[in-house]
Amino acid sequence: MRMRVWVIVVAACVLAWGSAAEEPEWSVGVASVKITPQKPIPLAGYAARTAPFEGVDTDIFAKALALRDAGGHRAVLVTMDLCIMPKDVAEDVRRRIMDKGSLEEGAVVLNLSHTHSGPAVSLDTGGEGNVNPRSEGVAEYTRWLQDRLVEVAGEALGKLEPAKLSYGTGVANFVMNRRQFTDRGVILGVNPRGLVNREVPVLKIDGEDGKTRAVLFGYACHNTTIPSKHMNVNGDYTGYAKQYVQKNLPGVEAMFVQGCGGDANPYERRSVEDAMAHGEELGKEVLRVVGDAKAMTAVHGPLGFAEVEAELPLQTPPRQTLEAIAGKKSGNDKASAQEMLHLLDRGEKLSATYKAPVVAWQLGKDLTFIGLPNEVVVGYVQDLERAVGPLRLWVAGYCNEVTGYVPTRRILSEGGYETRGLYTGVGWFAPEVEDALVGAGKEAAVKAGRARGRPEAQNPQAKPEARKPAGKSETRNPKSESSPKPE
Repeated sequence: MRMRVWVIVVAACVLAWGSAAEEPEWSVGVASVKITPQKPIPLAGYAARTAPFEGVDTDIFAKALALRDAGGHRAVLVTMDLCIMPKDVAEDVRRRIMDKGSLEEGAVVLNLSHTHSGPAVSLDTGGEGNVNPRSEGVAEYTRWLQDRLVEVAGEALGKLEPAKLSYGTGVANFVMNRRQFTDRGVILGVNPRGLVNREVPVLKIDGEDGKTRAVLFGYACHNTTIPSKHMNVNGDYTGYAKQYVQKNLPGVEAMFVQGCGGDANPYERRSVEDAMAHGEELGKEVLRVVGDAKAMTAVHGPLGFAEVEAELPLQTPPRQTLEAIAGKKSGNDKASAQEMLHLLDRGEKLSATYKAPVVAWQLGKDLTFIGLPNEVVVGYVQDLERAVGPLRLWVAGYCNEVTGYVPTRRILSEGGYETRGLYTGVGWFAPEVEDALVGAGKEAAVKAGRARGRPEAQNPQAKPEARKPAGKSETRNPKSESSPKPE
């Protein structure tokens, strides 16, 4: 009789210990740090604006969201109110975060809101850059910024607590395609018939007590509501949207992820007041989605992630083509053509490819996040929907580095500002870049754990888009003139 009681007690203790030791499905940590420059430096994004900023409308922030699943797999997303991030700056930050947190490759994603009222970021002190002014003051701020980004990621990883995740989508309507077709070619303007992505993806993080701890949301639109003549630091519409969400959800950390908005602008975009109005519209839609239980779907584990280095093809135009472009009075390609000629004069070869990281996170069967590098245009969302299926898919741009525009084959054939290629570095992307970037995104998604199979199985109405021949990478479109000023 005593033996039987002893066995029952031991079994009960084992069961109790196993229950206590079981990891929660998700643990989440959130942290925030102010990254407003402590002294005036130039703002990034508009070529004509190289003087130091004059004031601060709103502070700007870097925020980190750390995830851990029941198997102990961890990853961290760091968002920031910045415009541009050169490759060397981004690579150092990501490496340091991985080393400090003992994280695997693909587990760290940086995302920039691309505000054009944010400070320049560069470690290069060699003069004035095209859209990213360079100076010792900028380099000093950049080194300070790198430390803050590493710290905020570490803080989030150190604050992991049990949580529940849910996902939903909404719609905001102020985005406008900016590729306006005219007799002079494609210019930066307003194109009401152009393709845009109005989706507002939303990830809600609740604590064990059911209270919301954080909201991560996105939109695919340039952060350029505030004009270049305004010389103050400001997060633009994305900053005001985060403020609106946090004001109406006290104690909640709001984070923003920029989408594939390389060819889209806000409409209207004349003033700080316009930025505030767009921010309120976006914030209201985020609140509507998180407040509607029917709009949100639970997101389960496990967490998978993968990183693929995309080999993005560059054009290698002949010298006579470069000389013709460099000899123009103005144009988007003039400065790049001159730099390519300098390379040739030094006996160097033009690079045929540009390497950039593509990251995918897979959250169970419920959500795939694909982070594309640089300023990608909206066509890549449709491309990846065809490649991996449209359901439970969140595609972001401006991830892990922001060094230039990545156009589609169609945009390259049409010309316009988005064909300008790299602006921290030198090179024009070739038509084959579309296939290379989409291929890397699909490969990363599959490696992260997204189900294999034909996308038609997820969307029976999807039809493959007809493709034009790739064309010759050494030619430039003669109708590619547009506004000589960035953005």
